[in-house]
Amino acid sequence: MENYLLIPFLPFAAFLINILFGRAVLKEKAHWVSILAVAGSWVVAVMTLRDVLAGKTLNENVYTWILAGDFKVSVGFLIDQLTAIMLIVVTTCSTLIHIYSVGYMHGDNGYYRFFSYLSLFTFCMLMLVMANNFLQLYFGWEGVGLCSYFLIGYYFDKKSASDAGKKAFIVNRFGDFGFGLGIFVIFLNFGTTYYAPVFAQAGSLAAKSYNFLGFDVHLMTLISLLLFCGSIGKSAQMPLHVWLPDAMEGPTPVSALIHAATMVTAGVFLVARCNPIFSQSETALVVVALTGAITSLFAATIALVQNDLKRIIAYSTVSQLGYMFLACGVGAYTAGVFHLYTHAFFKALLFLCAGSVMHAMGGELDIQKMGGLRKYMPVTYVTMLIASLSIAGFPGLAGFFSKDEILWMAYSGSSPVGKIVWASGTLVAFLTAFYSFRLIFLTFHGKFRGTHEQEHHLHESPKAMTIPLMLLCVGAVAAGWVGIPALIGENIGIHNGIAEFMKPVLGHAEGHGTHGEELIVMAVSVVVGFAGIGLAWFMYMLRPDIPGKLTAQFSGVHKVLYNKYYVDELYSAVIIRPTIWTAKNILIGVTDAKVIEAIVNGVPAAIGGVSRQLRKIQTGLMHHYATIMAMGIFIIAALMLMRSW
Repeated sequence: MENYLLIPFLPFAAFLINILFGRAVLKEKAHWVSILAVAGSWVVAVMTLRDVLAGKTLNENVYTWILAGDFKVSVGFLIDQLTAIMLIVVTTCSTLIHIYSVGYMHGDNGYYRFFSYLSLFTFCMLMLVMANNFLQLYFGWEGVGLCSYFLIGYYFDKKSASDAGKKAFIVNRFGDFGFGLGIFVIFLNFGTTYYAPVFAQAGSLAAKSYNFLGFDVHLMTLISLLLFCGSIGKSAQMPLHVWLPDAMEGPTPVSALIHAATMVTAGVFLVARCNPIFSQSETALVVVALTGAITSLFAATIALVQNDLKRIIAYSTVSQLGYMFLACGVGAYTAGVFHLYTHAFFKALLFLCAGSVMHAMGGELDIQKMGGLRKYMPVTYVTMLIASLSIAGFPGLAGFFSKDEILWMAYSGSSPVGKIVWASGTLVAFLTAFYSFRLIFLTFHGKFRGTHEQEHHLHESPKAMTIPLMLLCVGAVAAGWVGIPALIGENIGIHNGIAEFMKPVLGHAEGHGTHGEELIVMAVSVVVGFAGIGLAWFMYMLRPDIPGKLTAQFSGVHKVLYNKYYVDELYSAVIIRPTIWTAKNILIGVTDAKVIEAIVNGVPAAIGGVSRQLRKIQTGLMHHYATIMAMGIFIIAALMLMRSW
């Protein structure tokens, strides 16, 4: 484990090399620097996982970063079971997406800049997951937010892309403000920002209350909810979910890397890492579980009627992140991290397949203008089909194992909202299967509905793009086998490896049901998944006239879902427009124009006016000066006489 420092700093070195020398020296070869660096990080991450599997962990400070009185923060690294899992997720997906980007971004004018940003993002994400203190975590947290702004708005001359980058950055500021307050409260009560002493003291401070804005609030609840504010923003949960779908304006590799596999999972990682704090507050856990369940259902219903290929997958991401928070909220942190791990593979694969389709369609994203692509793009079709089966919970694929674990732990756990979120999660499983295969059938089956010119140019993507698809496909199939449920594992002699592996960090949540109940819960989730696939086949393959009839019959509902419940419009009316009006009419019209300008311009003007009047005294005539002097002597004499009197 002695080479662990190479994991974050190889991508950082690649960023420096590309940003400094990419434009003038490396040019179209800039990708080699980034790919080799991130691949090197992956190799060291695998070696680190091997050491952790052997029982080795590390908590080490490299150098002192901030020292001010009692406040001390170092650049330090914590490598344990949770870190090891995140390192594999980040470096594996990042390496494959870097390779994919070679084909996707070929010929782009900002080629070196794109790979610079990818490498910097990878560095910041690795610093985030490897941190051993909250301040370094916050550094990585804000770093990936900055890189997200760069990459979403990569096509900065395109207004929709630049607006999406600003939207992501600003929306996340709301959540990060709460996160920052949470770190302040932690330092004020624990006297440190290092994980180990904070988590060790969490139990002893479990009964403490804290006066916040005049109210007595349970300390652990306050800290948990403030930290969760950051998670809501970064992981696009309600009500701060609005930035993620718009983030699809960035290049498709950005969608796969930042908004499917890594950055958006940082919020789930934060809750899992801080489980000793969250576990001290039942209120906070209920908030986490309900937020996840509501967001998951909310996003899934929107995805049902969208036609933009990448936006459907984006809302799927929001929904699946809700699944992860649902798991953490019922105390099943391992199940949440397990779904984070499997989701990274099949969701990154879905986005990259979408990019492959866009590549063939000349940038077209409307699935209503596609159809019949499977005969032109067999590799993309098969890999996207497997990814869709995985997210739909098809038995034996990665998504089945992690989703089933979440639903079982919600149903059988001790959470007061467990049964409610289980029912919601089961409904979401049905909706997920339906919209995933609606996408598959409309995109790859039936007749081609695009233009003749588009059909003439249809082709499979180059190997630089299809090879990463095939490798991610392996993960979408096999990643879940590390977490085989006990019900299945006992019969084939395989134990739930990830549960045992994560136990030292995340504990072990126990279900309180029988094997029969677990089998029923598993069967229900499988049945609703197949029902969703079957309904999609019936509506879009067997009876393609039905969707149009349903849209006409329930036009009001369709309009609400298609317009995403008008949340963006609500925010525009309640927040954005009043803010702009206040800025123009008060901050600019009053504060700036009449107060600041009055001071800045008024004081010099007043001095100038006085100077102009005083200048009139300087006439150059001797008798004027003599008169003024006589008047002065008279006034002084008068004052002296009055004083003596």
